[in-house]
Amino acid sequence: MRRLAALAAVAAVGAAVLVTGPLAQPALAYPPTPPGEAVTRDHLAQLTVAPDGSMDGYDRDLFPHWSSQNGTCDTRETVLQRDGTNVTVDDDCRPTGGSWYSVYDAQWLSDSSDVHIDHVVPLAEAWRTGARDWNQSKREQFANDLGSSQLIAVSGSSNMSKGDSGPEEWRPDNTGYWCMYARSWVDVKYRYDLTVSQDEVAALNELLNTC
Repeated sequence: MRRLAALAAVAAVGAAVLVTGPLAQPALAYPPTPPGEAVTRDHLAQLTVAPDGSMDGYDRDLFPHWSSQNGTCDTRETVLQRDGTNVTVDDDCRPTGGSWYSVYDAQWLSDSSDVHIDHVVPLAEAWRTGARDWNQSKREQFANDLGSSQLIAVSGSSNMSKGDSGPEEWRPDNTGYWCMYARSWVDVKYRYDLTVSQDEVAALNELLNTC
């Protein structure tokens, strides 16, 4: 993948080993921390600026997601444990308790059914900016990427509000998260060599101005 050498220097901060089972889990790390503002601006400047492509042929099933990760845990369950506080799970890795802080709208959630795992760069957004040319293996990697800032546990309401919108159309209600959101978005686009539109670049620079 292009740019792997540059990305090798960006260490994933806060990675944690998950322990499955019915015991309470302490609050673990959020997604690996993306590069800081300066590096993010440099990466943004290197992205190819182009109009979004067609959605023809798109289907979420072309991005197999919630793959098996650790024992009986799939990607969703892994992120719920990683991003939650005092999470308990049953033998099938389904959460039985815990709480989650949704950074998009600054609210706490105590029911895992109210928590969505957001793809920071939505699957449809990836499709129209380059992923339509990928094979299924790479699309599965993208949809289950725990090694970048691509996946995060947020409230279902904020995730539904976002849909497949880019930062030129949607941004978190929590303005204190705008800097991190832009850094995460650019990190994912850079890692996967996805294109950005002119309006998207302008919006990302606005968000980065809050850093």
